[in-house]
Amino acid sequence: MVGWLLALVAVLTSSVHQVDATAHSTTDPASVWVVVNKTHPLPAGFRPELAIVRGYQVARPAARPLERLLGAGARFGFKIASAYRSYAYQEHVHAATVAARGQQAADRLSARPGHSEHQTGLAVDLVTPGDPGCDFDPCFARTPAGRWLATHAAAYGFVVRYQPGTTAITGYRPEPWHLRYVGRALALELRRTGVRTLEEFFDVPGGDYPTPR
Repeated sequence: MVGWLLALVAVLTSSVHQVDATAHSTTDPASVWVVVNKTHPLPAGFRPELAIVRGYQVARPAARPLERLLGAGARFGFKIASAYRSYAYQEHVHAATVAARGQQAADRLSARPGHSEHQTGLAVDLVTPGDPGCDFDPCFARTPAGRWLATHAAAYGFVVRYQPGTTAITGYRPEPWHLRYVGRALALELRRTGVRTLEEFFDVPGGDYPTPR
């Protein structure tokens, strides 16, 4: 009987958060838990404190964890393809995508300025130059490198931010190459509970850009 009760308690409490969701701000641009999406933009002038990792700028809290992650996954030959982007740079990227593909397609493929996690310096895109066939493609999730990231990134404080089946929540299509630093405690908590998005964990609205009135 005691064993059965303990098992029942384990089941009932398995999804209970063991991390205080109020420990850091989700609205302060400098917070490691800031939620950035199509309904929660960053200020145009925000620029984090930055450090350099393999020639790329990243927010200081993410720098050493990123170095450790890249070292642990050295056999895959990961290369940083994109890290910190300023508001002005994202404005240029989005405008170029609009010019090439139109507004609707651009909004699916490229964040509007202020709505990109890259402006926080906490997001990084990784590629594998030695096996580039799935770089920046959903099939990256099925490669050995992509599977390794999905399994091990949390141990270094990172999450795969945009996962299959979450587009309606995050506003962005799956990007298995896009990692977001949130700290080891939260990353492991998300994995433990099976919660796949920051929006769900913090109960923050997401979805598409608001329709202009």
